[in-house]
Amino acid sequence: MSIPTQWTPTHGDPYRPVPYRPDRMPVAESLARAAELRARMAERRTVRQFAPDPVPEQVVRDAIACAATAPSGAHQQPWTFVLVKDAEVRARIRAAAEEEERVSYAGRLGEEWLAALRPLGTDEVKPHLTEAPALIVVFQQRYWLGPDGARRKHYYVDESVGIAVGMLLSALHLSGLAALVHTPSPMRFLSEVLGRPVNEKAFAVVPVGYPAADCRVPDLVRKSLDQVLVEV
Repeated sequence: MSIPTQWTPTHGDPYRPVPYRPDRMPVAESLARAAELRARMAERRTVRQFAPDPVPEQVVRDAIACAATAPSGAHQQPWTFVLVKDAEVRARIRAAAEEEERVSYAGRLGEEWLAALRPLGTDEVKPHLTEAPALIVVFQQRYWLGPDGARRKHYYVDESVGIAVGMLLSALHLSGLAALVHTPSPMRFLSEVLGRPVNEKAFAVVPVGYPAADCRVPDLVRKSLDQVLVEV
């Protein structure tokens, strides 16, 4: 497995602003783009049934690059994206995830949570982890760990990584791929299977691929804009 190049944070460096003057988009074009984006994102669905067809790897890499542009606390970029293509590794992840899920669905989640999940049709069997041709396992870096063992605190890690995952899902969808966010709990096995360092904690598994020919999704209705927007 390749290891990302060591990144050294600019900890304590003085403030050095640079100019930022993007071209202002004409209003008509802005309105058209916003409407198109809204319509396309309204088509996004969480998919759990994937076709075995391979996906263009560069599309996935570009989506991860988009996710890595997310804002982060103190610009510390506390994320690592592990792209898992190897079938044997995906099988190991599925086996470990299903072992945890069996315990969860047997009672660890609690009846209230299980009742909330029933309309989604989920259970402890997770075929998407092996049927999808690729998995993106997102890790949050709880602190910066230098090559000499030095540590520096990261700030707003959950929020930063959550924003990055949202941008990842958007980039994948807008590039024609399907995905879902899978969060088996606990997820310590992901660090072990993927050999991640001690400062990283698994945040989510994102299977990526094309929907299966017979793919089905829950019959859900999203809240309207009026139900989620408050104007003051």
